[in-house]
Amino acid sequence: MTDHGTRHTRAAARSERAPRGIARHGRLHAHPWATFGKVVASVAVVAVVSVLGIAGVAAANLVSDSKKSFHLSGEAAQAIPNIAALKGGVNILVAASDTRSGQGDSWGSLDDSAGAGNNDVTMLLHLSSDHTHAIVVSFPRDMTVPVPACGNSSAQDAAQFNSTLSEGGMSCVADTVTQLTGIKIPFAALITFEGVVAMSNAVGGVQVCIGGDGINDPDTSLVLPAGNVTLKGQDAAEFLRTRHGLVDGSDLSRISNQQVFLSSLVRTIMSNGTLTNPAKVWGLAKATTSNVSLSDNLNVTTLYQIATALKGLSWSNIAFVQYPVVENPDNTNWVIPDDTAAQTLDQAIIDDQYVQITGGTGDGSVTSTDQPAAQPSATSTPSASDKKAKKSTATATPAPTSTPVALSDNVHGQTAATQTCSNGAG
Repeated sequence: MTDHGTRHTRAAARSERAPRGIARHGRLHAHPWATFGKVVASVAVVAVVSVLGIAGVAAANLVSDSKKSFHLSGEAAQAIPNIAALKGGVNILVAASDTRSGQGDSWGSLDDSAGAGNNDVTMLLHLSSDHTHAIVVSFPRDMTVPVPACGNSSAQDAAQFNSTLSEGGMSCVADTVTQLTGIKIPFAALITFEGVVAMSNAVGGVQVCIGGDGINDPDTSLVLPAGNVTLKGQDAAEFLRTRHGLVDGSDLSRISNQQVFLSSLVRTIMSNGTLTNPAKVWGLAKATTSNVSLSDNLNVTTLYQIATALKGLSWSNIAFVQYPVVENPDNTNWVIPDDTAAQTLDQAIIDDQYVQITGGTGDGSVTSTDQPAAQPSATSTPSASDKKAKKSTATATPAPTSTPVALSDNVHGQTAATQTCSNGAG
């Protein structure tokens, strides 16, 4: 187990590291955006970025003026770049709020959570600089970490991670992740319960495998039999929230259960032609415009560039991992970072290296004996515009050029190519 005092020493050292920014290569090309072009770019981004689950709750999105943006500390205003401008490693932090404000009466009363709410789901998406692999890191909500001064609150040596959103908004969440990991967060997005409902409906539902004795969670009213089920609407959101319907019943089990959904979401969207179906793509954009808030610099053009890079990724090169933790010696209901395991993960992202998961899936999921459907070929019948764009572009995603970094056996997760089932408690 990681020593508690050592954790604070390492955390302080991490906060002094100079975090990496976004590497940019190549030239800016002068291709002006028309209004219609911006809309098309928006909806394409929604589909691709949501695929990587930013949050298990899909995040990403929309026309730039659809919802009021928020500011990250240290974020400088920048001109909207051209579609070809963004080249390099990209980090986007996505959080899902548990607020009941403006969410109707389906999720509980304002006594449960109001205002900004807590960041009960927080994920960091990193896209490699060579655009060959991506990793999505889930941070446990019950993790105790040092928190910098946020909003009107002073810095804290130890606080529950999911309190950072209510303490100081998404800027506080991002600053806490940067202090913990040494990874700079230039972009962020925030989504709500209703956003998950709308997104899952827009793609026509997500099929997941329920293992064990099925899920029967009185806290979320979610009842699912063992076997394959298609999740839409509130059931999709409740599936991402459930913990007591899983073996172990912990927040860590919930994370691995969310990865069951996210990997299936990737396969669903990349297999059923969503990205080439104008009606579905438009539906995804429309579903998110009223439910997702973006940081100031996460504009339509930047999103489109990221989406373009993500679209051709191989399922096996999209990794979902849980940030490694051990039991908090001061409170057994909470956890603290496993510093040794976390350092390897953090450094791999900072160094933009491909990772290898050695710790297997978490307690909330089990590997299925079923084989996932074959990934569709990138050489499907192209449109006229696709043909023009592909004249100088390879159709297949290149293999990662770096040697994979073997993560600790305390880093649990899976790739999008891994078929898993929820570990239902019945």
